[in-house]
Amino acid sequence: MTAPLPNLRLQRFVNPAEQPGAPYGDARREILGGDAFATASREITRWPGYAATPLVSLGGLARAAGVAQIRYKDEAGRFGLGSFKALGGAYAVSRLLIREIEARTGETGVTVADLLSGRFAELTRTLCVTCATDGNHGRSVAWGAQRFGCECVIYVHATVSQGRVDAIAHYGAQVVRTAGNYDDAVRQAAEDAARLGRFVVSDTSYPGYMDVPKDVMQGYAVMADEALRQFRDATGQLPTHVFLQGGVGGLAAAVLAHFWETLELTGEARPRFVVVEPDKAACLFESARAGKPVAVHGDLDTVMAGLACGEVSLLAWEILAPGAQAFLTIDDESALETMRILADGRFGDAPMVAGESAVAGLAGCLGAAADAETRAALGLDATSRVLVFGSEGATDPVLFEKIVGKPAEAVAAGIAQQAA
Repeated sequence: MTAPLPNLRLQRFVNPAEQPGAPYGDARREILGGDAFATASREITRWPGYAATPLVSLGGLARAAGVAQIRYKDEAGRFGLGSFKALGGAYAVSRLLIREIEARTGETGVTVADLLSGRFAELTRTLCVTCATDGNHGRSVAWGAQRFGCECVIYVHATVSQGRVDAIAHYGAQVVRTAGNYDDAVRQAAEDAARLGRFVVSDTSYPGYMDVPKDVMQGYAVMADEALRQFRDATGQLPTHVFLQGGVGGLAAAVLAHFWETLELTGEARPRFVVVEPDKAACLFESARAGKPVAVHGDLDTVMAGLACGEVSLLAWEILAPGAQAFLTIDDESALETMRILADGRFGDAPMVAGESAVAGLAGCLGAAADAETRAALGLDATSRVLVFGSEGATDPVLFEKIVGKPAEAVAAGIAQQAA
């Protein structure tokens, strides 16, 4: 059943703090959901260029893994930025600018349409947003700043590739490279912002900084809403399992929260949620083992650059601690091999362009399916319907080609040929 799959290495921790039957509740709705989600959905779906990204069936991989279905939410085409992050950072920039405009002018009811029209350009061009990034979040913030009319400075740490730096600079941002790892860059961005009067638009929350990360995650929830609708439309059913990559936890928490809240309203049980991280940057895994948020240290030097995070987003943890069934870690080679599996379509599926961080959830799923103990612990069987999120495309084209042996354009051409 699972013999054709390669040996993907993983560690497993089943979460004893999970609360399967707990109500979503007002405290969690204050973080994600409710009217705030309705606002995010209304705004983002009206942006020029908005389109729901596809949910792709990986039937060949599902057969190899011994499950009924694997469906892959392909974020490679999101707003031309190549990543789901386009939904979060840019949306948070728009919300921050609207708040500042209303506070400084006394006007109310300012909209994204006002930003796009340049009505407040004289004011917004005096404002500067900033953040630290492994690549994709910074690109989204820079794109949002360019689109909505403010200045932007992005901080990248020592191991962020030049390709990702260039992609950020393409949107007019000033890019500052710092020593150390991602968490060091987060601190530097915050310190410089306080000194220079910039506005931090971070995808991670920490004491004293909560409001903007809520906006970022509300943007991500638009993707979760698309996926939930698409899965139900395609199959008439819900997924039984959702495997999500970790990082600081924002993506995983946004998807889990949206499913939890939405399915509670319809009286349906939420799927089992499994969070997957690089073994070199497993802050969520270690926090689950400790029963509280803890940091992991070191250079966090994983090929899964977008997940190279050592400190948990506190808001995300409020969702994940009671909501996730299990936490997994995978090694770098497992991610690389999963990229190659998708790119060459070796199990009979159409070739897929997926970046290093995009495949963590899928790699965790395939590794879990091939390991008897983990398979049993997670309740994976021949009836399981799995949802994964391909959170980025080839956001570093040079690295992508080095890993899979062909450029992203050639892989994409294979997709087009199979679709023709």
